[in-house]
Amino acid sequence: MSTTLSQNALTSKARREGTDDDARAKRRKMEEEKQRESEQVEMKKLENLLFGSLYNPVSFGEKGGDLEGSDDGSALFHVDRSAPRQTPDYEDDDDDEEQSDDERVQSDDDDDEEVSEDERVVSEVVKKGEAAWEDEEEKEMSIDIATVNRLRKLRKEENEGLISGSEYISRLRAHHAKLNPGTEWARTDSQIIDGDSSDEDDDDVLRTNEDLVVKSGGSKLCSGLLEYTQLADANIADPSNAPINSVQFHQNAQLLLTAGLDRRLRFFQIDGKRNTKIQSIFLEDCPITKAAFLPNGSQVIVSGRRKYFYSFDLEHAKFDKIGPLVGREEKSLERFEVSQDSKTIAFIGNEGYILLVSTKTKELTGTLKMNGSVRSLAFSDDGKQLLSSGGDGQVYVWDLRTMKCLYKGVDEGSTCGTSLCSSPSGALFASGTDRGIVNIYKKAEFLGGKRKPIKTVENLTSMIDFMKFNHDGQILAIISKMNKNSVKLVHVPSLTVFSNWPPPKKTMDHPCCLDFSPGSGFMAMGNAKGKVLLYKLNHYMNA
Repeated sequence: MSTTLSQNALTSKARREGTDDDARAKRRKMEEEKQRESEQVEMKKLENLLFGSLYNPVSFGEKGGDLEGSDDGSALFHVDRSAPRQTPDYEDDDDDEEQSDDERVQSDDDDDEEVSEDERVVSEVVKKGEAAWEDEEEKEMSIDIATVNRLRKLRKEENEGLISGSEYISRLRAHHAKLNPGTEWARTDSQIIDGDSSDEDDDDVLRTNEDLVVKSGGSKLCSGLLEYTQLADANIADPSNAPINSVQFHQNAQLLLTAGLDRRLRFFQIDGKRNTKIQSIFLEDCPITKAAFLPNGSQVIVSGRRKYFYSFDLEHAKFDKIGPLVGREEKSLERFEVSQDSKTIAFIGNEGYILLVSTKTKELTGTLKMNGSVRSLAFSDDGKQLLSSGGDGQVYVWDLRTMKCLYKGVDEGSTCGTSLCSSPSGALFASGTDRGIVNIYKKAEFLGGKRKPIKTVENLTSMIDFMKFNHDGQILAIISKMNKNSVKLVHVPSLTVFSNWPPPKKTMDHPCCLDFSPGSGFMAMGNAKGKVLLYKLNHYMNA
């Protein structure tokens, strides 16, 4: 009997303990659920504080969802209370308690209309893109954008240094928008540039004369370090096995011409990635010394060490052989320049003669005569003037309308001029010599008798073979073929040389020629190994 009682007592005790364990487990579970709920609430509050509520943007930054905000004027929005205010239910007289159900429903509808009107006002304010919160510390901060290399691109003036934190953020956003203009399908119809097409056939690209890009807005280029990106070689689809003597972009900025001693004239469609070859033409009897587009984009003039030259019609894909020129006995027409108005080709002749040929008739229209031998030519003032230099160390300025020499003056420090280049505006010109010296002149001052250059560049030590200004005249490229990596880029506004060009620890071999695309977004350089190196100049948005 006693054994049975003890067993019952143990059983009841075990049941009580089990019940207590279940109760404790339920309490723990309830506490855990409450804790999770409280954590979720806190997490939502934190998300709303940092990013704003996705479902109730009206209450962003507010406590209790008050629409009017605080009195300090820092609220995200305000509600216009100038309209006649409806009397709330709790302010009505006791007689309002006797309203019928229909009247109460009508009153509720009126309240809903007032709330929806408030929400509409709030929505309009939010859509304006006004800042919901501003960090006051940003205005007190100062950022030095001159000492940090990666921030120099944010400068608007060359000597600019410290800027405020808010100005720094606005410039970062503007720079991001500049580098990421968006995609075509995301633009509205008014934002799409007329005539811009990336789906043209190869033949259409070759034969078009349309301007496919918008010219650069003329922003100021900073000196010191040049921001650039090296891309795939421009002629990667068909490299040459001989030195590249000519590279030039077509006016549509998509087509690039290359030519060299392998007797091939090649055309590439430049995109910076594939650089597809469009066409290759072999000239059996003419190793090419120079090839150039007419500025209007209709023809290519090709020359070599021959008595004749070629004209290639892009529209009809037809070659014409011209020469020898009537009345002349030149053994070579290998060096020439084309005027900006596409009307005249100037060839370097024998014994100081300059031969002027019409681009339409391909006939000799006149000659000019220097005292010494002619080594270099450059057109200026939209083809109305011609500059020449050579063996007598002087620079000649010719008026092509009167066929007379306007002025000639000694190029300072020069015994033999080997290269000439005029800026797009015609205000400046550069003269290179056989000793590696480049003088930059203001043409108006030079014509006025002031022979002192505004800058003498002495960074190269061998003969200057090639020079080129970019489209806005802010960069001057200087090349000497005799030495490897012998190329310099001059920042024209400050008359200083970019310190990071040529690229350090990279070989360009012997550079031969160079050209900028119409918007200076691309820069192509041909070398003696048959490669055409391609670079993107990050300052310029358009090719």
